[in-house]
Amino acid sequence: MPKMKTKSGATKRFKRTANGFKHKQSFTSHILTKKSPKRKRQLRGTKLIAKSDVASVKRMIAL
Repeated sequence: MPKMKTKSGATKRFKRTANGFKHKQSFTSHILTKKSPKRKRQLRGTKLIAKSDVASVKRMIAL
């Protein structure tokens, strides 16, 4: 059986950390005028993947 290929889109979107996987927050790229400053501020930075999604992310990255 050949090795399973990684999903190249997933390897670009998720980074492994000691506590799980981090990802960039969505809804920050366009249509920002209708969003409040508080909402935009809270969308900055990276977030950790939810525990329920960790297994599927691991499968996509082939860990």
